[in-house]
Amino acid sequence: MFIASLYNLKGGVGKTASCVNFAYMAAKDGFKTLLWDLDPQGAASFYYNATAPRKATAKKIVTREMSLQDAIVMTNYDNLDIIPADISARKLDILLEENSASKKQISNLLRPLNSVYDFVFIDCPPGFSILADNIFYASDAVLMPVIPTTLSLRTYEIVKKYFEDKEVGIEKLMCFFTMVDIRKTMHNEIMQHLYKDKRFFEYYIPYLSDIEKMGMHGAPLETFAASGYAATCYRALWNEIKEGVL
Repeated sequence: MFIASLYNLKGGVGKTASCVNFAYMAAKDGFKTLLWDLDPQGAASFYYNATAPRKATAKKIVTREMSLQDAIVMTNYDNLDIIPADISARKLDILLEENSASKKQISNLLRPLNSVYDFVFIDCPPGFSILADNIFYASDAVLMPVIPTTLSLRTYEIVKKYFEDKEVGIEKLMCFFTMVDIRKTMHNEIMQHLYKDKRFFEYYIPYLSDIEKMGMHGAPLETFAASGYAATCYRALWNEIKEGVL
């Protein structure tokens, strides 16, 4: 079972759209796939029209009142299940700290699924936190979308230093560009600068309206715009990621 978390220190960078599309494409490729929505906003759950099976599901999972398996909901797509978000996820940092100071709690919760799923994708909330540390520890790869702007460059450097200082495993941090406007000189310059860091995948996601339309359709790109450029870009990036981690 390969665990990939989608993370960024800040929001609004295409994190959830990427998580939703990667999970769908993994399932379409025949991999048994689970998406765990740990962002209290629940956008990934919205895209898959999924709701938590019980009230305060996230809280009950962490406090062991409910098993992770009991929180899993089937989607409308073959090979793809989801653990939907609920509002109690906003308190997971407090619950994790109260339960144990260990950064292994999320990893321990996922362990029973090891023989059930090929891929687990985790949609993370933004920011540094005890929850983030737990997710980083559990993950085989932390996939970080980066917009090629000055502030995003600074964010990337902050996250990279955090991984180094916390000894998370800097090799886990794998990045890709999103919301790219190749017509902008700044975007081109920042991308060429960061490609030298050898931590970025070659393929990137342009700023395209089809990605915004995911919210209107409540679905991954390939289900409503399979022949579009956005879906083509995501498929190329997913294939590159897949080759890099398997």
